[in-house]
Amino acid sequence: MTDTAHPISAAPISIAQAHEIERAVAARAMAHILLETKSAYCYDDEPFTFTSGRRSPVYIDCRQLISFPRARAKLMDLAVQTIERDIGHESIDVVAGGETAGIAFAAWIAERMGLPMVYVRKQSKGFGRMAQIEGIMPEGARVLLVEDLATDGGSKVNFINAIREAGGVIADCMVLFHYGIFPESTSTMGELGVKLHGLATWWDVIEEAEASGYFPPEKAAVVREFLSAPDGWTPKG
Repeated sequence: MTDTAHPISAAPISIAQAHEIERAVAARAMAHILLETKSAYCYDDEPFTFTSGRRSPVYIDCRQLISFPRARAKLMDLAVQTIERDIGHESIDVVAGGETAGIAFAAWIAERMGLPMVYVRKQSKGFGRMAQIEGIMPEGARVLLVEDLATDGGSKVNFINAIREAGGVIADCMVLFHYGIFPESTSTMGELGVKLHGLATWWDVIEEAEASGYFPPEKAAVVREFLSAPDGWTPKG
């Protein structure tokens, strides 16, 4: 009698595991595109300074992505996938872009999702209707705020307050890139009852940068030092 070998079937993965795989794939794609488009910078002479006053050896410029049609199309597809998975298509009535960097990305996301779009000014324009929200946002509309990136989350507060003052309901903010190193980026949003969603963080970018040689070893070491202790970072020497 001959034994018959039975193929070993892989155990099916859970929905939660599938979602984690999707997030990892999106993070890797975002990191790769940032490097491919040279949108990730490490300083040479003078560190970068954020609006908060923090100093940083690195800077991400998502605005450059609007000039790369294939890359931006891929990222918008991933952003919509994230929104539909983690928020829900039918949980959003209006997509809002934050002035100025979020406007283009909000428009592309709204187009893909078949949703109305508005944009939020940093302050009212000071004449005419004195509007801070441009476009039509019905009272009680469930609004998704879209921005290019989040560092410490401080700049999002003004947009969230403006949406609520205009009668909108907001519980989620979508960014392409989340620095992922400042706890207040999520705690500040959490205090406002808003959840922050993003495709990738600096941890994803530094792994991709080291693997590809995008940063030379000495710069990669500086970046990791900053990412591990960003508050109060200053250049050595």
